[in-house]
Amino acid sequence: MSSTHRPTDIQLHQKSRILEIAYSDGSHFELPCEFLRVYSPSAEVRGHGPGQEVLQVGKEDVNIAEIEPVGNYAVKLVFSDGHDTGIYDWDYLYKLGTEQERMWQDYLDRLKEAGHERKTH
Repeated sequence: MSSTHRPTDIQLHQKSRILEIAYSDGSHFELPCEFLRVYSPSAEVRGHGPGQEVLQVGKEDVNIAEIEPVGNYAVKLVFSDGHDTGIYDWDYLYKLGTEQERMWQDYLDRLKEAGHERKTH
């Protein structure tokens, strides 16, 4: 599996719950753990087909407990809520970084439509 985008540095800031990723093209993203968790590429979150996505709620305080390399193309993120089945390849992490604002707003809109309110600290 080859990736178009390759990270040059990945750092987890557990206190602020941010995964910082730098790419070889100069791109740099700070992805909140909650954002990564609610957009996990796992079947548990995405479902097994279009329209089967499962809205993740109550993930405001989730953190990343572990980052495990998967070959040369991805990482598996182990979250503090026990979720550990998503494989985040380099291109997907890049997409999350470049589309973060739109995707986050989409998530907030879906929460609101479902009648859920995010806890803010």
